[in-house]
Amino acid sequence: MNAMTTHSKVALVTGAGSGIGRAVSLSLQKAGYSVVLAGRRADELKKTAEAAHASGGQMLAVPTDIGQPDAVKALFARTKESFGRLDLLFNNAGMGTPAIPMEDLTYAQWSAVVAVNLTGSFLCAQEAIRMMKAQDPRGGRIINNGSISAHSPRPNSAPYTATKHAITGLTKSISLDGRKHDIACGQMDIGNAATEMTERMTAGVAQADGTKAPEPRIDVKLVADAVVYMANLPLEANVQFMTVMATKMPFIGRG
Repeated sequence: MNAMTTHSKVALVTGAGSGIGRAVSLSLQKAGYSVVLAGRRADELKKTAEAAHASGGQMLAVPTDIGQPDAVKALFARTKESFGRLDLLFNNAGMGTPAIPMEDLTYAQWSAVVAVNLTGSFLCAQEAIRMMKAQDPRGGRIINNGSISAHSPRPNSAPYTATKHAITGLTKSISLDGRKHDIACGQMDIGNAATEMTERMTAGVAQADGTKAPEPRIDVKLVADAVVYMANLPLEANVQFMTVMATKMPFIGRG
């Protein structure tokens, strides 16, 4: 396939078929990026692509299971074939487990979360680095979705929280190892963006003291705008960590 006509920059977003991934993809596309949409559900990726702004960059949907090394290699090969380079990777795809006691979780449940949240982010970062260090002009940016859970757990969330804490270590390692290749890496920690995943919070979710309480949420566009801000920085500047959260959510202090 011949390379598509490219705009000034090319981005790849994982988990682009819903929620934060969809909002970020559309905001990047509106800002002029051509965006590769990665996710497991082809029909949802298609919906993201169909919502693209007429005046923005191009959209390319590539159904992908990022927990599978061969699938990730194919995703980045398709990106290179279509656009010739990669300027931004937003490692966003993530999943959790039912909110049940840790001792009741199965090995399969634990492994599935690790495969997507941590291994998938590592595999995508690995391929992005290979592209970014070899392209001309050299370099690029990787933004990892860390979540508030990269700092503090919710009750009964061990797999999700453990992988999000690990993402912080991955972010720091990419930042350090990427310097010599002009690759910047930062982390976006998000608290209660208004998506389908957080809809349950309006009715009330478990708190650390054993009670159940509703939690405030913020417009997901605020998160998307923050990612675009990070993405548009020159490579000599980096937002290492940014937290965007509902002001009144129970995180700072004792809730």
